[in-house]
Amino acid sequence: MVPEKNSSVYIQSFKHDGTLYRTWDQGFVIESDENHYVLVTNKTWVIEKDGRKWFTREPAIGYFYSNRWYNVIAMIRNDGIYYYCNLASPALYDGEAVKYIDYDLDYKIFSDNTIILLDQEEYQRHSQLMNYPQEIDQIIKNEMQKLLEDFENQKEPFNREYVEKHFQQYLEQLTNQ
Repeated sequence: MVPEKNSSVYIQSFKHDGTLYRTWDQGFVIESDENHYVLVTNKTWVIEKDGRKWFTREPAIGYFYSNRWYNVIAMIRNDGIYYYCNLASPALYDGEAVKYIDYDLDYKIFSDNTIILLDQEEYQRHSQLMNYPQEIDQIIKNEMQKLLEDFENQKEPFNREYVEKHFQQYLEQLTNQ
Protein backbone atom coordinates (compact mmCIF):
# COMPACT_ATOMS: atom_id res chain seq x y z
CA MET A 1 0.00 0.00 0.00
CA VAL A 2 1.32 3.45 -0.91
CA PRO A 3 -0.20 6.90 -0.34
CA GLU A 4 -2.17 8.25 -3.27
CA LYS A 5 -0.53 11.00 -5.30
CA ASN A 6 -2.03 14.47 -4.70
CA SER A 7 -3.58 13.37 -1.39
CA SER A 8 -2.68 14.49 2.12
CA VAL A 9 -1.48 12.09 4.79
CA TYR A 10 -0.35 12.28 8.39
CA ILE A 11 3.30 11.70 9.21
CA GLN A 12 4.08 9.93 12.50
CA SER A 13 7.43 9.40 14.14
CA PHE A 14 7.80 6.80 16.90
CA LYS A 15 10.60 5.81 19.24
CA HIS A 16 12.04 2.29 19.45
CA ASP A 17 9.82 1.45 22.43
CA GLY A 18 6.68 2.22 20.39
CA THR A 19 5.85 5.60 21.91
CA LEU A 20 4.58 8.30 19.57
CA TYR A 21 7.28 10.96 19.32
CA ARG A 22 6.10 13.57 16.80
CA THR A 23 3.27 14.01 14.29
CA TRP A 24 2.79 16.26 11.30
CA ASP A 25 -0.80 17.25 10.59
CA GLN A 26 -0.44 16.73 6.86
CA GLY A 27 2.01 15.93 4.13
CA PHE A 28 0.95 16.51 0.54
CA VAL A 29 1.92 13.49 -1.61
CA ILE A 30 3.92 14.51 -4.69
CA GLU A 31 5.28 11.08 -5.59
CA SER A 32 4.74 7.60 -4.23
CA ASP A 33 5.78 4.07 -5.08
CA GLU A 34 6.87 0.93 -3.24
CA ASN A 35 10.37 2.37 -2.61
CA HIS A 36 9.72 5.95 -1.53
CA TYR A 37 7.20 8.65 -0.69
CA VAL A 38 7.79 12.32 -1.46
CA LEU A 39 5.69 14.56 0.80
CA VAL A 40 5.52 18.35 1.07
CA THR A 41 4.75 20.10 4.32
CA ASN A 42 4.04 23.81 4.25
CA LYS A 43 2.66 25.74 7.21
CA THR A 44 1.80 22.44 8.85
CA TRP A 45 1.04 21.78 12.52
CA VAL A 46 3.56 19.59 14.30
CA ILE A 47 2.72 18.03 17.67
CA GLU A 48 5.52 16.88 19.98
CA LYS A 49 5.27 13.97 22.44
CA ASP A 50 4.84 16.42 25.32
CA GLY A 51 1.82 18.01 23.60
CA ARG A 52 3.67 21.14 22.47
CA LYS A 53 2.45 22.34 19.05
CA TRP A 54 4.27 24.43 16.49
CA PHE A 55 3.73 25.51 12.92
CA THR A 56 6.34 24.86 10.19
CA ARG A 57 7.78 28.10 8.84
CA GLU A 58 8.85 27.18 5.34
CA PRO A 59 7.99 24.63 2.70
CA ALA A 60 9.80 21.34 3.18
CA ILE A 61 9.98 18.25 1.03
CA GLY A 62 10.20 14.97 2.92
CA TYR A 63 11.83 11.96 1.30
CA PHE A 64 10.76 8.77 3.05
CA TYR A 65 12.15 5.42 1.93
CA SER A 66 10.96 1.86 2.44
CA ASN A 67 14.48 0.51 1.87
CA ARG A 68 16.76 3.04 3.61
CA TRP A 69 17.34 3.58 7.32
CA TYR A 70 17.04 7.35 7.05
CA ASN A 71 14.68 10.00 5.77
CA VAL A 72 15.52 13.47 4.54
CA ILE A 73 13.67 16.76 4.91
CA ALA A 74 14.75 19.36 2.33
CA MET A 75 13.79 22.80 3.67
CA ILE A 76 13.29 25.46 1.02
CA ARG A 77 14.64 28.75 2.37
CA ASN A 78 15.43 32.11 0.79
CA ASP A 79 19.18 31.46 1.00
CA GLY A 80 19.08 27.90 -0.33
CA ILE A 81 18.14 24.33 0.48
CA TYR A 82 18.89 22.95 3.93
CA TYR A 83 18.64 19.24 4.71
CA TYR A 84 17.60 17.64 7.97
CA CYS A 85 18.41 13.94 7.88
CA ASN A 86 16.88 11.56 10.42
CA LEU A 87 18.49 8.18 11.06
CA ALA A 88 15.32 6.14 11.19
CA SER A 89 13.73 2.85 10.28
CA PRO A 90 12.43 2.42 6.75
CA ALA A 91 9.09 4.21 6.38
CA LEU A 92 5.78 2.50 5.82
CA TYR A 93 2.31 3.69 4.92
CA ASP A 94 -0.59 1.92 6.63
CA GLY A 95 -3.52 3.76 5.03
CA GLU A 96 -3.56 6.35 7.82
CA ALA A 97 -0.04 7.78 7.99
CA VAL A 98 3.54 7.50 6.83
CA LYS A 99 5.27 6.02 9.89
CA TYR A 100 8.84 5.41 10.97
CA ILE A 101 10.96 4.85 14.08
CA ASP A 102 13.28 7.74 14.87
CA TYR A 103 16.72 6.60 16.04
CA ASP A 104 17.76 9.97 17.48
CA LEU A 105 20.84 10.74 15.38
CA ASP A 106 20.39 13.51 12.83
CA TYR A 107 22.53 15.32 10.31
CA LYS A 108 21.82 18.95 9.58
CA ILE A 109 23.26 20.08 6.26
CA PHE A 110 23.36 23.80 5.59
CA SER A 111 23.07 25.48 2.19
CA ASP A 112 26.85 26.02 2.20
CA ASN A 113 27.31 22.22 2.61
CA THR A 114 28.39 22.41 6.26
CA ILE A 115 27.36 19.18 8.00
CA ILE A 116 26.63 18.82 11.73
CA LEU A 117 25.85 15.55 13.52
CA LEU A 118 23.19 16.10 16.19
CA ASP A 119 21.84 14.21 19.21
CA GLN A 120 24.70 11.79 19.88
CA GLU A 121 24.05 11.91 23.64
CA GLU A 122 20.35 11.24 23.07
CA TYR A 123 21.24 8.23 20.93
CA GLN A 124 23.51 6.82 23.65
CA ARG A 125 20.88 7.41 26.35
CA HIS A 126 18.01 5.91 24.35
CA SER A 127 20.20 3.03 23.15
CA GLN A 128 20.64 1.95 26.77
CA LEU A 129 17.18 2.92 28.00
CA MET A 130 15.31 1.19 25.17
CA ASN A 131 17.85 -1.62 24.64
CA TYR A 132 18.60 -1.02 20.98
CA PRO A 133 19.80 -4.36 19.60
CA GLN A 134 23.42 -4.53 18.39
CA GLU A 135 22.02 -5.20 14.90
CA ILE A 136 20.17 -1.84 14.93
CA ASP A 137 23.28 -0.04 16.15
CA GLN A 138 25.30 -1.52 13.27
CA ILE A 139 22.61 -0.69 10.70
CA ILE A 140 22.47 2.93 11.94
CA LYS A 141 26.27 3.29 11.72
CA ASN A 142 26.31 1.83 8.19
CA GLU A 143 23.44 4.06 7.06
CA MET A 144 25.16 7.15 8.47
CA GLN A 145 28.04 6.43 6.12
CA LYS A 146 25.72 5.75 3.15
CA LEU A 147 23.86 9.00 3.81
CA LEU A 148 27.11 10.99 3.78
CA GLU A 149 28.21 9.23 0.58
CA ASP A 150 24.86 10.01 -1.06
CA PHE A 151 25.30 13.66 -0.08
CA GLU A 152 28.90 13.78 -1.31
CA ASN A 153 27.82 12.28 -4.66
CA GLN A 154 24.70 14.50 -4.86
CA LYS A 155 22.57 11.39 -5.16
CA GLU A 156 18.87 12.04 -4.76
CA PRO A 157 17.55 13.66 -2.65
CA PHE A 158 20.79 15.65 -2.21
CA ASN A 159 20.54 17.11 -5.67
CA ARG A 160 19.25 20.65 -6.03
CA GLU A 161 17.45 19.99 -9.34
CA TYR A 162 15.73 16.93 -7.86
CA VAL A 163 14.40 18.95 -4.92
CA GLU A 164 13.41 21.90 -7.12
CA LYS A 165 11.51 19.55 -9.47
CA HIS A 166 9.40 18.29 -6.56
CA PHE A 167 8.82 21.78 -5.22
CA GLN A 168 7.68 22.92 -8.68
CA GLN A 169 5.27 19.95 -8.86
CA TYR A 170 3.84 21.02 -5.51
CA LEU A 171 3.38 24.64 -6.63
CA GLU A 172 1.66 23.49 -9.83
CA GLN A 173 -0.74 21.34 -7.81
CA LEU A 174 -1.59 24.34 -5.62
CA THR A 175 -2.53 26.42 -8.65
CA ASN A 176 -4.62 23.56 -10.11
CA GLN A 177 -6.75 23.13 -6.98
